[in-house]
Amino acid sequence: MGPVLAGVLQLLALIGALAVVHIPLGNYMAGVYSSDKHWRVEKWIYKGIGADPDTEMRWPAYLRGVLAFSVVGVLFLYLLQRIQGVLPGSLGFSSIDPDQAFNTAVSFVTNTNWQSYYGEQTMGHVVQTAGLAVQNFVSAAVGIAVAVALVRGFARSRTGELGNFWSDLVRGVIRILVPMAAIAAVVLVACGAIQNFSGIHEVGQFMGGSQQWNGGAVASQEAIKELGTNGGGYFNANSAHPFENPTPFTNLFEIFLILVIPFSLTRTFGVMVGSAKQGYAILATMATIWVGFVSLMMWTEFTHHGPAFELARGAMEGKEVRFGVGASSIFATSTTLTSTGAVDSFHSSFTGLGGGITMLGMMLGEIAPGGTGSGLYGMLIMAVIAVFIAGLMVGRTPEYLGKKIGSREIKLAACYILITPALVLVFTAFAMALPTPANSMTNSGAHGFSEILYAYTSGANNNGSAFAGLNADTQWFNSTIGLAMLFGRFLPMVFVLALAGSLGEQKPVPATAGTLRTEKPLFTGLLVGAILIITGLTYFPALALGPLAEGLAS
Repeated sequence: MGPVLAGVLQLLALIGALAVVHIPLGNYMAGVYSSDKHWRVEKWIYKGIGADPDTEMRWPAYLRGVLAFSVVGVLFLYLLQRIQGVLPGSLGFSSIDPDQAFNTAVSFVTNTNWQSYYGEQTMGHVVQTAGLAVQNFVSAAVGIAVAVALVRGFARSRTGELGNFWSDLVRGVIRILVPMAAIAAVVLVACGAIQNFSGIHEVGQFMGGSQQWNGGAVASQEAIKELGTNGGGYFNANSAHPFENPTPFTNLFEIFLILVIPFSLTRTFGVMVGSAKQGYAILATMATIWVGFVSLMMWTEFTHHGPAFELARGAMEGKEVRFGVGASSIFATSTTLTSTGAVDSFHSSFTGLGGGITMLGMMLGEIAPGGTGSGLYGMLIMAVIAVFIAGLMVGRTPEYLGKKIGSREIKLAACYILITPALVLVFTAFAMALPTPANSMTNSGAHGFSEILYAYTSGANNNGSAFAGLNADTQWFNSTIGLAMLFGRFLPMVFVLALAGSLGEQKPVPATAGTLRTEKPLFTGLLVGAILIITGLTYFPALALGPLAEGLAS
């Protein structure tokens, strides 16, 4: 079997698996967030934190819950890293420096999981399990909660109440993420991923000498890192490491975990707004972009010219021989179109155009299908923009799901889509203009510029993957990427929740003959076009200086 055919077959198998679970998982999640009953364990948690899960919240109160919980998470994780040296199970590792502890705490609380350190040489068992792994669960649940609040804004009328943040958070963790991650971890252990709390071992090498490796609760963290679209690995090689990702099957299984919740949330959306067709329209938009990007990535990585590429039957530099070009292309595209950041290959070693595709996937806003929750609310914001554009074309007041899109709604949506590009471009400009950050680049020219552009794109979009080749463990990058992650996560949530509150207060508008049918293929095409045009106009000059220049020159 040729490598191209193998890649296509893996893609088809992945699509089939996602299709099988789409309806049952989507319906289940809709039931989780629509139920008025609380499990016993949930009641214990509410009592412990002093929350009343039955109290409805308007958007300012919901936002305060999101921010208060996240601030506590950052402070706790920062403190845990700073005292690591005196904790049991530290494996002899010292406490983390302040700038790196800040960066890591912000990274995991914002669901970014950017890592400017070598995991196997820096973090002990307590920080990995009680700190990083816990944030993998709760940060993902926060994203889903915000998405559900926006869906309630569309579904409800004449009320600004969006549900209860504490109830949504706890249910997301207890009823969705924990059971799914437990099953996934068992599968990974059965396939060879490690799960232990062993110390550091001296391992002999084939060519002589030895190497030190430590164990850890790797399979359980690997499961939630993919399922929650987090991405932070136990080891520096991330999902290219055989302890995290042992076989081609686990590689495909991990891609499935990355995509399953974001794609299934479109079904949850359709059920909660009372129209499954609306959910399918959003799903079709996400799937069109995802399949298109995967196809482009396979094309550029399989057909790149040159004797070395022809002998290897594809651009194999930086890719695992165990997985090959096809599987690595699917993984790289999926992880950058979601806010995952896990890697099974080094994106810096992709072809010039291939590296550009990974960047463009993040620049779209990671909405195809995006992160857990963040992908859905990002796509719904783009749907609001697309409806507004359609209204301008025909001279009609835009409506979406029975709600008028007025000046307030479009201003909030516009602010949402401007935040991340502003962060990426401003921080990249400063880093390129100042001498100290530029000294961290391994490469010069277009590729060196791509390293820095990728780093801030990854941070501001809460992705977490790295282009490699950039020494980001400096005070400048730890601080500025940390700020990009903070603002890139929580400022958009302000506008999402404000929009949800504004929509929920409206009374429903009956559909007429002139209403745009947003469940039809025409709207899907309009939405895809709006996403690509808006992103292209925003980022094309920066992409032209980096990956496009490199790709056209090769």
